[in-house]
Amino acid sequence: MNAERRTQNAELRKRFTRTFLTSVFCLLPSAFLFGQPAPPQYEVYAVRYAVIPDLPVAGLIADADKSRKLDIAMMVWLVRGGGHTILFDSGFYRPQFFKSWKVTEFVRPDEAVARLGVNPEEVTDVILSHAHWDHADGADLFPKAQVWIQKDEYGYYTGEAWQAGGKHGGIDPDDVQMLVRINLDGRLHLVNGDQEILPGVHVYTGGRHTWQSQYLSASTRAGTVVLASDNMYLYENLEKHAPIAQTFDRDSNLRAQDRMKGLAARPQLIIPGHDPAVLTRFPKVAEGVVRID
Repeated sequence: MNAERRTQNAELRKRFTRTFLTSVFCLLPSAFLFGQPAPPQYEVYAVRYAVIPDLPVAGLIADADKSRKLDIAMMVWLVRGGGHTILFDSGFYRPQFFKSWKVTEFVRPDEAVARLGVNPEEVTDVILSHAHWDHADGADLFPKAQVWIQKDEYGYYTGEAWQAGGKHGGIDPDDVQMLVRINLDGRLHLVNGDQEILPGVHVYTGGRHTWQSQYLSASTRAGTVVLASDNMYLYENLEKHAPIAQTFDRDSNLRAQDRMKGLAARPQLIIPGHDPAVLTRFPKVAEGVVRID
């Protein structure tokens, strides 16, 4: 009888041990179990550095009413965490652009970012969505940053775009030379398609706003935030499922917008490139700065 009871007790202990271990392993994150560190949770900020008033909305949204105009926000985005201070797009500052465009409320991008207590030398990475003047011109304001751009974007605009039949509208020669210099300095990284370039920071090829534009996602306390840049100019693009007006391929742009919906934790965390409503939909933390996450 005692032997039988001992056998039963031993079996009960085995069952308890199996149940306990199973419960523990279910509670542990897979990253811990397999030795992979969990991605950092980033802080994400939209930083307005200028306004371009009275821009025709038809230049932003395909087939929009040509009489509509909007004061658009010129923004860069600061993504901070995991030992990195990342700038997504770098704005503009060279004098030629002020001759071609009416610009108000301008603050040089490196000075605008300083509103968050960030010195230019502290920016570790500049990720360029594309090579247009208002998104890439300021990359050399951040002298220690590693600069990331799509391989095909860099290749086209430093080469074929300037040959007969090439298309280089919105690309400034000074910016092309700057990108080449950054490459020669060993700070340029050519991204080949969709890629996680830093822990918890992914880039994805966009809707062909330029030759090979890209957009970014980052892991935050609120879930995944998607920074669309010019792959989605305004919230209206997403709400009406309307392609951007400036693109090589409208259908590709709509597919990119649809993909953003699947990546973001919720649609409200898909951030357009120039919508002034970004500055009112999120909490203000400094003049012209809101926290997205």
